[in-house]
Amino acid sequence: MTEPVVYRSHVRIERVRGPLRRAWLPQEPEPVLFGVHSEIAEHYGVDMSEHDPHATTLDYLVAAAGG
Repeated sequence: MTEPVVYRSHVRIERVRGPLRRAWLPQEPEPVLFGVHSEIAEHYGVDMSEHDPHATTLDYLVAAAGG
């Protein structure tokens, strides 16, 4: 027996500049910004003097797993 789909997330993501992304998430009145910081920026060779640090998608996944 196949179970019906209970929930489908509707998310829109827009690339802003370099590693910066803007994501519209359900139930959030404002978009969430994703980017890079610290060791992750270093790993990908991102010049942090040109970009403001923001939480990464990895940070959000870790927070969600702990939630």
